[in-house]
Amino acid sequence: MVVAVILAAGFSTRLGTPKQEIVFEGETLLQRAERLARAVADDVIVVTPQLNPDAAEGIASSIRAGVRLAGNSRILIMLCDQPLITIEHLRELIAIDAPIVATGYAGIAGVPAVFAPQFASELLALRGDRGARVVIEAHRDVTRVVIFEDAAVDIDTADDLEKLKG
Repeated sequence: MVVAVILAAGFSTRLGTPKQEIVFEGETLLQRAERLARAVADDVIVVTPQLNPDAAEGIASSIRAGVRLAGNSRILIMLCDQPLITIEHLRELIAIDAPIVATGYAGIAGVPAVFAPQFASELLALRGDRGARVVIEAHRDVTRVVIFEDAAVDIDTADDLEKLKG
């Protein structure tokens, strides 16, 4: 079983408007991420500020909130602000039988990424702005990386949004 955890509790301070509500190709970024997740996962958890009252701590608190609800499943961690992620890429990540399957872009291995249940405790131990990449880097020996350069496109600033729409 695969449970998708969509991280959508950030405050979008650099952008100045909630990125979850930005419309791209006819749907909000959050709707888009949720649609993709529902197409590939058995269950979907959307971590919003309502689900994660500790969101001000940083991304780690959202990861913890989602992982707690995911139970003993493979966990697909996604961000709501990577609008160029495709269903095909997510399916490829899930299809690979490895303890961790990460997305490779811009010279790093990051999310979206799939984690086997044995990594839940490490994900739950994350704090502050230390995200899932910390766990990926700690276990490079058991991580498979699927290159998908478009994952580097995320929306953090007004310039990012203009580049995406332009």
